[in-house]
Amino acid sequence: MAGKSIKGLVIVESPAKAKKISGFLGSDYTVMASMGHVRDLPESASEIPEELKKTAWAKLGVNVEQGFEPLYIVPKERKKLVKELKDALKDARELILATDEDREGESIGWHLAQVLQPKVPVKRMVFSEITKEAIQEAIKSTRDLDAHMVEAQEARRVLDRLYGYRLSPLLWKKVAPKLSAGRVQSVAVRVLVRRELERLAFKKGTYWDLKTTLVNAGGASFDATLATVDGKRIAAGRDFDESTGKLKSDADVLLLDESTARSLQQRLSPQAWAVSTVESRMQTRKPYPPFTTSTLQQESNRKLGMSARETMQTAQRLYEDGYITYMRTDSVNLSQEAIKASRKCVEARYGKDYLSPDVRQYTNKQKNAQEAHEAIRPAGTEMKTAEEQGLSGREAQLYAMIWKRTVATQMAEAQLRFQTVTIEVGEAEFKATGRHVEFAGFFRAYVEGVDDPEAALDDQEAALPPLSEGESLTSRALEAIGHETKPPARYTEATLVRTLEAEGIGRPSTYASIISTIQDRGYVIKQGQQLTPTFTALAVTRLLENFFPQLVDLQFTAKMEESLDDIANGDAERLPYLKAFYSEAGGLDEQVRVKEETIDPREACTLHLEGVEPRIRVGKFGPYLETERDGATVTASIPDGVTPAEVTNELADKLIEQKQKGPQSLGSDPESGESIFLLSGPFGPYLQLGEKKDDGTKPKRVSLPKTRDVSTVTIDDALAYIALPRLVGNHPVTGHVIKAGVGMYGPYVLHEKTYKSLGKEDDVLSIGIDRAVELLSQARVKVAVAPIKDLGKHPVDNEPVAIFDGRYGHYVKHGKTNATIPKDRDPQSVTLEEAIPWLEERAGKAGGTKKRGGFTKKSAKKVVKKATKKKKPPEE
Repeated sequence: MAGKSIKGLVIVESPAKAKKISGFLGSDYTVMASMGHVRDLPESASEIPEELKKTAWAKLGVNVEQGFEPLYIVPKERKKLVKELKDALKDARELILATDEDREGESIGWHLAQVLQPKVPVKRMVFSEITKEAIQEAIKSTRDLDAHMVEAQEARRVLDRLYGYRLSPLLWKKVAPKLSAGRVQSVAVRVLVRRELERLAFKKGTYWDLKTTLVNAGGASFDATLATVDGKRIAAGRDFDESTGKLKSDADVLLLDESTARSLQQRLSPQAWAVSTVESRMQTRKPYPPFTTSTLQQESNRKLGMSARETMQTAQRLYEDGYITYMRTDSVNLSQEAIKASRKCVEARYGKDYLSPDVRQYTNKQKNAQEAHEAIRPAGTEMKTAEEQGLSGREAQLYAMIWKRTVATQMAEAQLRFQTVTIEVGEAEFKATGRHVEFAGFFRAYVEGVDDPEAALDDQEAALPPLSEGESLTSRALEAIGHETKPPARYTEATLVRTLEAEGIGRPSTYASIISTIQDRGYVIKQGQQLTPTFTALAVTRLLENFFPQLVDLQFTAKMEESLDDIANGDAERLPYLKAFYSEAGGLDEQVRVKEETIDPREACTLHLEGVEPRIRVGKFGPYLETERDGATVTASIPDGVTPAEVTNELADKLIEQKQKGPQSLGSDPESGESIFLLSGPFGPYLQLGEKKDDGTKPKRVSLPKTRDVSTVTIDDALAYIALPRLVGNHPVTGHVIKAGVGMYGPYVLHEKTYKSLGKEDDVLSIGIDRAVELLSQARVKVAVAPIKDLGKHPVDNEPVAIFDGRYGHYVKHGKTNATIPKDRDPQSVTLEEAIPWLEERAGKAGGTKKRGGFTKKSAKKVVKKATKKKKPPEE
C-alpha cells in the first residue's frame, strides 16, 4: 500500500452522473455507478434460494411469518457490478453514498451499504443539482443514512409486493391471464372506469339560445348572447340532469326549443337594441408556483403533448447533464440563490417594471410534501435560456418551460380588466363579456395551460369596444343556435395526474410508471390525449369493488400513503402497520382466502352495458358478445380497439350477423381465379384472397376501414381493396409518389416514409392528389432519434452499429435488429466486438436469418480487427 493514493469511493446511480461528478470532485475520489438497485425482491421462482423454495411465503418474497422480513436477492446480472464495487472499496478510505435524494435514493444507498459491508466510514451525500458548486458543497456536508426514510421505503415496497402478489393471481384465475393489481395502479384504473361509466350513463339534453353580432356608433363589432326573457334566465348546460337529459327539478329557468328560439329571433330582429348596464372590474393574477414533479407532468402534457414517462425521461437527462435540479420533488420551495438569480434575470431581460417589488417565496399546501428540498428549476445561478445552453429538441422545449416558470415566480402580478355589458331588446336581455390585459406582468414570461380546449388562456385578449349606458346598437346578425349537453370529459394524463395528487393517491414520482403500466396491461388505451378504459378494466374494477372495496377506495388508499409518511417521519412503526394490513383478522390474506371461493369467474367476466342487449364477456383472447338467438347461445368477437362506449345494439347485431354468416365469397379474382372472402376477425372485418396453401403460404388479406359498411362491399370494391396500396399521384413539391393503403391503424396516405391517417370522410379507394397533399402537410414528421454513441460499422455488411436510449433502457441497433444492453453495463463503455454477439443472439431469437454467422465475443473481435485494419495502398 506504500505510496498508493487512498481515495474516497463515491457511488451514484447512473454512469452519466458518475462521469460528470467525477470531474467536479477531482483525483481524491473514485466515482462509480450502481445502475439503480443492486438488489431487490425476487422477480421469479428461479431467483429464490433452493433452501427457501418450499416455504409457504417464498413466492411472495416476504417472510410474513417472521416480521415481514423481505427476501433480498442480488440478480445475476448485477453480481459482476457488485464485485467491481467491492474491489474498489478495498482501497477506499471512506464510502460516500451519493444516490438520489428521495426515498428511493435513500433505499438504494442503504442496500449498497448492506451488500458491500464496508469496513470504512460510510457517509450519505445529497444534492439537488449537478453543478460544480453544489457537488463540492455536498461533499463537505455529508450525513448519516436516514433510518426512518429507509424503513418507510421498505414498508412501501413490501406493501406493494403483498398487494400485487396476492391479488394478481386471483385476477388470472377469475378474469384473464397476465393481469395485475397494484396499490396505486388499481385505484388509478378505478378513477378512469368511474368516469367512463358516468359517460355511458349520460343522457344528453338539448337547448337553444340566440347569439347576435352588434355594432356600435363607431363601427366596432362584438358578440352577445341571450341571457333572459321577461326576466327569466335562459337554460344552459349546467341546468340539466346528466342521468335524465332533462332539466334539474330545482332549475328555475326558461328552456327554449328550436321553434320558440326561431320565433323569438323573428320578433327581436327588427327591434331597437341599447346598452343598459356597463360593469368593469379589475383582477390580479399571481405567478404560479415553480414546478413540482406533478405539475411538470401536467403542464408538459398540456403544452408539449408529452406523456408522463417522456417528461420524466427528458427531465432525467436534463438533470444528469447539469441543466436542472432534481426532478422528483413535491416541494415548491426555491433556494435564496435561485430567487436572487431569477430576480436578476427578470430585471435584465424585462426591466424593473416587471420585477416583483417583494421577493416571492412559495410553501406547500399538502401535508407531508417531501421527496426533495427544492422545486424543479434551472441549475446554477446564471439562468441561461435553452438557446444559450445549446439545447435542442424535447430537452430544449422542457427546459424552456422550466426556465420560464421559474423566472415568472419573481415577476410582477398581471392586471386584468373584465367587462360585462347588458343589452336590452324588447322583452329580452343579452350579455357580452370581455377581458383586457392592463399590465402583462409575469405573462411576459409564462402562462399556464388549461385542460379544457375551449377555455381561454389567462393572457388571451378579448376586449369589448368602448360602450356607455343608453348607447344605441345595431344588430348585424341574429342567430338561433341549438346546443347539446356534453358528458364529462375523459381523463388525459394531465388531469389524471392532477386527480391522483389531489386525492393523495401514490406519489408523483411514480405516476409516469403507473400510467405506462395500466396501458401495457391492457386496462387503458390512448385515443389522442384521452385515456379510455377497456372492457378488461371494467371487469377487473367491478370485481375489486364488489369483493375488495376497501382496497380500491380512494380515501383508504390515501390513508395508506399517510401511514407510510408517518413511518418516514418516525411517528409510526413499520411492523404493526404491515401486520394490520396483511395478517390480522380482516387483513388482505384472509380476505383473499375467504373471497376467492365465492367469486364466480363467469360472472366476473360478464359485463352488462346500459342500452346494449347482448352480454359482453372478457375472455382469454379478448372481449366478445354473447346472446341467445333461436334458443341457442351465439357469440361474436369485438374487434380490437373498439371501446365500451362504441358498442351499440346496431354494432352488436352486425358483428353477430357476420359471425353467423361465416366466410362469405364476394366473387373471384379474374387474374388468379381465386375467391375473395369477406371475413371478420379480432381486428374487425377484412377481405381475403384465396385460402391457405398446402405449403403454409398465407393468403393476402386487407382490413376494411371502420367507416366502411360491410354490407355494401361489392366484388369490384373487394378487388380494389385487395390491390392496395394504390398510386394516388406525384407530390407537387418533391415529385415523389404518394400512395394510399390500409394498415394496422386504418387507411393512410404515404409519401417518403411519412404516413398520415385518413379522415372519417375520406375514402382510401378514391382519395385524390389534392386531399392527399393536404393531409400529408398535417403529418407530424418523425425526427430521427440520435444515438448516444456510434460504435462503428458492422464488419460484414458495413452498416452502422450504434447505441440508443430507449423506453426500456439502452440498446444497440444494427439495421432492424435491436439488442438490449445488460443493466449492469455502462453503455458508454460498450465496444463493437461486444455488441455484435448480442445482435446475433437477438436476431436468432427473433427468427431472423443468420446471414452473418454466429459470432462469439472472441470471434467478433477478430473480425472487427480484420475489417478495421488499414489496408496498404496499392503501388503506383
